[in-house]
Amino acid sequence: MRVLLVKTSSLGDVIHALPALTDAARAIPGITFDWVVEEGFAEIPTWHPAVGKVIPVAIRRWRKNIWETLKSGEWKRFKQSLRAEQYDLVIDAQGLAKSAWLTRYVKAPVAGLDKHSAREPLASRFYQRRLAVARGQHAVERVRQLFALALGYDLPKGLGDYGLDVERLIELPRNKPYVVFLHGTTWDTKHWPEVYWRDLTVRMGHLGIEVRLPWGNPAEKARAERIASGLPNAVVLPKLNLAGVAKVLANASACVAVDTGLGHLAAALDVPTISLFGPTNPGLTGAYGKVQVHLASDFPCAPCLQKKCTYQPTAQDQQRFDLKNEWPLCFTRLNPERVASRLSTLLLAEELR
Repeated sequence: MRVLLVKTSSLGDVIHALPALTDAARAIPGITFDWVVEEGFAEIPTWHPAVGKVIPVAIRRWRKNIWETLKSGEWKRFKQSLRAEQYDLVIDAQGLAKSAWLTRYVKAPVAGLDKHSAREPLASRFYQRRLAVARGQHAVERVRQLFALALGYDLPKGLGDYGLDVERLIELPRNKPYVVFLHGTTWDTKHWPEVYWRDLTVRMGHLGIEVRLPWGNPAEKARAERIASGLPNAVVLPKLNLAGVAKVLANASACVAVDTGLGHLAAALDVPTISLFGPTNPGLTGAYGKVQVHLASDFPCAPCLQKKCTYQPTAQDQQRFDLKNEWPLCFTRLNPERVASRLSTLLLAEELR
């Protein structure tokens, strides 16, 4: 059986689809998936043994210059790629109008979320099979349920398995232990204060633990350099692709992350991780996997799910906190001392394994 999966972005969403592939491969021997995914994440599907062909799409880039996309022939070649294989089924696991639109170019029945389940109800109009999957669940479980309904097997019980061969990334013998700090994220409100990262790095230095700081753009590189400045146990990594970051994570003793796609990658690689949540809700999109610790703020307005903080500090807040360096204030409930305590516990557990 050959199935086309449409799950284009973002990094976390792409990673969330992997356990569903594992479920399907175990339930239906010989099933193969081709995967339509944004070009920047095209490497990830290749890591799963059930994926045959990856079909990169560049919706984000194409939108910026539609004329050039048509003129260059990229759009035509993409449609040809979709039509090059005969599929038994198409599964749109994105549930957006843009992903549903792509399914029009495949001559096969399309399954996806119904209008009550999809993120954008309009998407369901493109599907021949509209499937109900309850909201309010973790994203991984929703995709697993969608696959089980679409392909007709019983959903396996227990925690989903990403199906990645982590052992191929492990370097033996391991050298000096280190932790990875995933400090970069998209929303301004999801950033743990920079002074907190630096404080936590200092605390790790007192324990003799090296801290490695990856980055993906100039702003993140500058932040990493400020965090590491003058601290002998801090290492700012060179620019790495996803495979390079995956290798660094797989060999780490532990990881601390904000709400970011790379945090989901750490979870997929079974890296013990502490994820820090201020304005967002870990119950729906938190890191999914073994040894995943979610620290969520209990600040009065959290989780607000806002990209811009609108909280108005009280007079007491102004006295207690450095409003310039400890913003947004929801993260003051997740201070470096608290995070360092949980991280030390994780590291001790790793030593005893």
